[in-house]
Amino acid sequence: MDASSSQPEFDYLFKLLLIGDSGVGKSTLLLSFTSNTFEDLSPTIGVDFKIKYVTVGGKKLKLAIWDTAGQERFRTLTSSYYRGAQGIIMVYDVTRRETFTNLADIWAKEIDLYSTNQDCIKMLVGNKVDKESERVVSKKEGMDFAREYGCLFLECSAKTRVNVEQCYEELVLKILETPSLLAEGSSGVKKNIFKEKQPESAAASGYCCSW
Repeated sequence: MDASSSQPEFDYLFKLLLIGDSGVGKSTLLLSFTSNTFEDLSPTIGVDFKIKYVTVGGKKLKLAIWDTAGQERFRTLTSSYYRGAQGIIMVYDVTRRETFTNLADIWAKEIDLYSTNQDCIKMLVGNKVDKESERVVSKKEGMDFAREYGCLFLECSAKTRVNVEQCYEELVLKILETPSLLAEGSSGVKKNIFKEKQPESAAASGYCCSW
């Protein structure tokens, strides 16, 4: 089948990256958004990505969302994960303090080291708010971190889907407001983000939706 005829046309292609400690719910956040389902997933090996077509702000977008492994032993392709990403989602688990402190100790430093887009939009996501009784990281702490690091901020539950679509929508809307990122996502460079050798485990699934 000719792939070009089976996929909808789009105005922009954006590469989004999910980062954070293992077990915070990155893969579930991705699956909940792209397939409207929740599953307890085993840890990602290396990197996975999915494709989702959305319409935001009147623009048809193709989102390539990369889900990275949180475990140190899988982090050998780190720089290529970040290359060309217009949006980076930093995820922590509101019930595990170390996943929050590691944002500053590990993940924010990685963004500074490897991000190739100076204007890249960052979003901080506190996941697992469905476990409110187990919460150890307050919403205010998340807001303060986001303010300090210049991130958008949302709390969500990949399990109940609370704020999952809003997370991606707010990130994409901000990218659409940033001229340098729009230029990178326009038709002239549509294939750039796929130039890296794809891991065998990578999965691309297309879903259409409109917010």
